[in-house]
Amino acid sequence: MIGVFDSGVGGLSVLRALHQCQSAPPLLYTADSGHAPYGDRNPAHVIERSLKVTQHLINQGADLIVIACNTATAWAIDTLREQHPGLDLVGVEPGVKPGVAMSRNRRVGVMATPSTLASERFASLLARHANDCKITGVGCRGLAAAIEQGEAAHEQVDQLLDLYCAQLRQAEVDTAVLGCTHYPFVAERIARRLGPEVQLLDTADAVARQALHLWAVRHPEPFARPSSSHEKGQVRLQSTGDATVLARLAREQLGLLAPVETIAL
Repeated sequence: MIGVFDSGVGGLSVLRALHQCQSAPPLLYTADSGHAPYGDRNPAHVIERSLKVTQHLINQGADLIVIACNTATAWAIDTLREQHPGLDLVGVEPGVKPGVAMSRNRRVGVMATPSTLASERFASLLARHANDCKITGVGCRGLAAAIEQGEAAHEQVDQLLDLYCAQLRQAEVDTAVLGCTHYPFVAERIARRLGPEVQLLDTADAVARQALHLWAVRHPEPFARPSSSHEKGQVRLQSTGDATVLARLAREQLGLLAPVETIAL
């Protein structure tokens, strides 16, 4: 199977892209909500949790793992590759390169967690792909956690989006990169604040394509999905925290009615 993990529910945006592919193999999604949000924690915490969740997914039978969290990718993917050299790992990173290619005025905004923006990996992205472009990084502290709360934090999300989108408007960006997998769930609200002249960029589809490509290389025989009556068996959902949050968003965003297992890691 393909294992997918995030500090919470944000990685469902990547799971959705994987699940939409008719040839997708079985998927296991683990939300480490009991230890979230990664974006507001120190790198040592992110690495420790990423190692534990990755080992859990391997134990469950995953031979390809998608790190559906920008912060975990930024701080932990190199360590994970050292610890598991035979494992296919696919991370998610802010789409700086495609964002620069899309921009007309050479002003690109990156909405991400403060931890992602402070990482060496993000600095490397800028050095490699953004030399001729002005990048405005907006550290959206608290936004992922508020999105996790759903309708209960609707007003808080709006207040945070007002604050962070104002910074992008002030920088006169024409492209905004969604550098956290939680943010696509509020993409329409971001777009309303930035206006039609600003393009939004989400890398979930590109990440899913890369994961499925690596899966096909490792498993050249195509995976045949069972009939639709057994479709729910193709995705397992797990959480180390409040299972109701994951269940609700999986239903709303993926149309999945699969039960959520509560696990301790």
